[in-house]
Amino acid sequence: MIVTSAVRHAAAGTAALLFVLPAPAATASPAPPLSPGSSLAEPTPPAPKFVDRARLDRRGTQVQRLPGAPSVPEVSALSWVVADASSGEVLAARNAHRKLPPASTLKALFALAALPHNDPSEQHTVADSELTGIGEGSSLVGVKEGYTYKVSDLWNGVFLSSGNDAVHVLAAMNGGWESMSRQMQEKARSLGARDTHVVSPDGYDAPGQVSSAYDLAVFGRAGLQDPAFTRYCSTPYADFPAGSWSYGIANTNRLLTGADGVDRYPGLIGIKNGYTTNAGNTLISAARRDGRTLVVSVMNPQSGGGFTVYEEARSLLDWGFEAAGRVQPVGSLLPDRTEKTTAEAGTRAVKAARDRGRVDEDVAVAAGGAPRAGSEAVAAPPEGSVDGGGPSAGLPLALVGSACAAALALWAVRRRAAHRV
Repeated sequence: MIVTSAVRHAAAGTAALLFVLPAPAATASPAPPLSPGSSLAEPTPPAPKFVDRARLDRRGTQVQRLPGAPSVPEVSALSWVVADASSGEVLAARNAHRKLPPASTLKALFALAALPHNDPSEQHTVADSELTGIGEGSSLVGVKEGYTYKVSDLWNGVFLSSGNDAVHVLAAMNGGWESMSRQMQEKARSLGARDTHVVSPDGYDAPGQVSSAYDLAVFGRAGLQDPAFTRYCSTPYADFPAGSWSYGIANTNRLLTGADGVDRYPGLIGIKNGYTTNAGNTLISAARRDGRTLVVSVMNPQSGGGFTVYEEARSLLDWGFEAAGRVQPVGSLLPDRTEKTTAEAGTRAVKAARDRGRVDEDVAVAAGGAPRAGSEAVAAPPEGSVDGGGPSAGLPLALVGSACAAALALWAVRRRAAHRV
């Protein structure tokens, strides 16, 4: 598939016209359902569609139905998104950029940042220090100090049991808690997810930690393109080692397992659910039907019990499959080309300075890098603004200029989103 885009600036925001060149006609049979461990198959490219990126900045439900399209279901979630996982087109959304606590759905971003660094068969003996600082009341898979685990076992603990203990160990294996927070922040920015601020990589409630239904859908779509991510998030049951024996663990995503009276969703691939006191129930789900894969994110339903998030996700998935081809997209999960280029320039400038060990943290934040994780007293900079920080005395002038130029360009792009919820 070949995609080109022309970006037009308007007073309301940035609009992008996406043209998709159709592939040559083929007589191949329809693509089979996505199996665990497989990457996302590419469907027949859609016809060219106009995508107004600024529309997702608006409050309320956004949808552009064509004649005969079904009505969007009434759901109580504060924020949600329905998108095509292949094209990235957002079919409908409500308060897509509203910043809310993500709970354990943030583990999807953790996996995107950490999964590539360790082979699944690698073995690791857990140190006591790696299990310190786990939040009270955290969900755990049962990792014990002194025990040796394969990396694949730890990832099963993350995706199935939402184990914060497994997250802490994997984070320790990848530079530590603060480093992991920065890696996650940088990964989010590289994907065009600008609503997310990472403080605690496991998704545990922390001051200033937020994401959005838009960003969660971005993380879900990105994960489906990684066979390892797809394999873990779609696994319903696994054995978890405990020294000389093991015990069974089940995925807490009820749409995948059909547990607790929640019916399994046909074609569900999985992804990640979450709950904390501040976040309420949150969920990223993906399902495949008739060669099409949809990703849905739901944040904090306001009615019903703890399983309402699954039923609202079910309703949105059903609507998405029925409405596909009968709605115009209201946005895209693909990063805006202008914003992506600016972020990449800022990241390169900051990396060059960090490599010399002489960059001031404020300059790093201004150029699109992540603030120091663990500094909970420092809130994320508001949308449309940039932390003002001076360079250290030893920083080369050229690097300061690069970082500042990137920061100013990034500020110009982000200023258009200052009215986000």
